[in-house]
Amino acid sequence: MRLSHTRKALAISVALILTGLVGQATAATTTAARDSAAPVTSASPGPSTPAPGRPVATKPAPKPTKTKPRTESAPISAVTITKPKGKGKTGPAGSLLVTGTKGVALTFDDGPDPQYTPALLKLLAKEKVKATFCLVGTQARRHPDLVKAIAAGGHSFCNHSWNHDLKLGKRQPKAIRADFERANAAIRAAVPNAKIRYMRAPGGNFTPPMVKVAAEMGMHSIYWKVDPRDWEHLPGQSGAQHRNKIIRIVKGQTRPGAIVLAHDYAQPETIAAFRTLLPYLRKRFQLVALT
Repeated sequence: MRLSHTRKALAISVALILTGLVGQATAATTTAARDSAAPVTSASPGPSTPAPGRPVATKPAPKPTKTKPRTESAPISAVTITKPKGKGKTGPAGSLLVTGTKGVALTFDDGPDPQYTPALLKLLAKEKVKATFCLVGTQARRHPDLVKAIAAGGHSFCNHSWNHDLKLGKRQPKAIRADFERANAAIRAAVPNAKIRYMRAPGGNFTPPMVKVAAEMGMHSIYWKVDPRDWEHLPGQSGAQHRNKIIRIVKGQTRPGAIVLAHDYAQPETIAAFRTLLPYLRKRFQLVALT
């Protein structure tokens, strides 16, 4: 009985050992199969799968870089006119009303006149004042000696067209240029290499094409700030009254930087008025020639 009992116990122990070994083998097989079924992941983790119903936080895409379009420099015109800035400093079509400095410019139109230009030159020389003469080409051609006298007095020249055509500004640019060139040639026939840096339209009838042509030729277009209308003789007005009107307007309206308009052609009362005006203006302003 004891031997049978011992063998029975031994059999049970062997059975338990075998059962344990079988269990370990099964567990190892299960683990290996599970590991082989798992997906292989790379070193860089991919996007995670969000839980259902949970909003996905996404990184905004970078804004595209804006590049400015390439632009070329604007063409520069052959002649650039420097205009004084500010209200009341430019006139028709951008013509100039003022000198751009404190200096006052006396300008005389329509000459030279064989009778009145010499008288005006004497007055200017006496008062040691320089002025600007806006010459008409036909007059310059007729009186080259007076053109020379103007230059000899240290005064400056302004182109006032060939024959004072009041409609010149409405003509084609080619015709305007030809007119200006003809007037300049008449002045330079008397005074070679004369500097003619200014233009005044006949009657003050400036137009953009006229101003543009003048600029292309190197001439500033000048209007005026003070106009005594010395050319306008009212019916029944005496010479003395006309002269006093000129004096009153010039005295009352002239300010630093003004361009003053007057005429030496066929205007005896203008010459008489400036006998009074020149010493008056010279004491109060710097009188300059436009150069």
